[in-house]
Amino acid sequence: MSNQRNSSKKSFSFSYTMLSLVIVFLFIPPLFVVVFFSFNSVKGMQWESASLIWYKTLIYESPSLWAAFRNSLIIALTSSISATVLGSLAAIGIKWYRFKGRSYITTVSYLPMVLPEVIIGISMLIFFSAVKIRLGLFTIFVAHTTFNLPFVFMLVSARLDEFDYSTLEAARDLGANERQTLLKVIIPSIIPAVLSGFLMCITMSLEDFVITFFVSGPGSGTLPPLYVYSMIRYGGVSPPVINALTFVMILGTMLIAFFFRKFLKTVAASS
Repeated sequence: MSNQRNSSKKSFSFSYTMLSLVIVFLFIPPLFVVVFFSFNSVKGMQWESASLIWYKTLIYESPSLWAAFRNSLIIALTSSISATVLGSLAAIGIKWYRFKGRSYITTVSYLPMVLPEVIIGISMLIFFSAVKIRLGLFTIFVAHTTFNLPFVFMLVSARLDEFDYSTLEAARDLGANERQTLLKVIIPSIIPAVLSGFLMCITMSLEDFVITFFVSGPGSGTLPPLYVYSMIRYGGVSPPVINALTFVMILGTMLIAFFFRKFLKTVAASS
């Protein structure tokens, strides 16, 4: 027993050591640069003095930037909700029922996750052009729902693999129909996976560049791919303002992650 405990402690400390190294060498340097220069009083990479001028500019003088940010939030929330609902129901249906083409549908469901984003973006653009759908927020919503769905499907399927199916038999013995079994037995047990998939979808949607670049139209620019990229490249907005917005988003993301971490632990412990 003591040997097992010692080995588990070693592996535990090794995991934390590797995580710390990854954070220190990959995440902290770029984040530090972004946050540090968001407080610079001048543009450029040369520090002059500390100032909150770019946060003032962000709040009061950047309506187009906030419009792009609003578009990003709308697309992220709507596409994440759609992908979460569809992916969860698809995983339940694949695990629950036996039908022809089940393995084929499972394989096809993972394709958007393994294909390069360039191929997905071009394919989406060709499809929308073929069916004569005007590029805009709707096409971005469809594209984000499509490439987010496999992640929810994968997480919920993994949760269902650990599901105790004897509870389904018990529910049926007690007179529950399929709808009652789904709502009162299956869904409560997979809530942690569903919420994890939802949060992952929001993250993937907010940071996506390539696919959004292909399927967006005039007036439908979202924050990461089109607005930030075009404004920094062509000088339409000051990069320190983007740094200030990035710092605000980092703080918001940390607060949301901290809240959901505790919430998911509570849900997982109660399920």
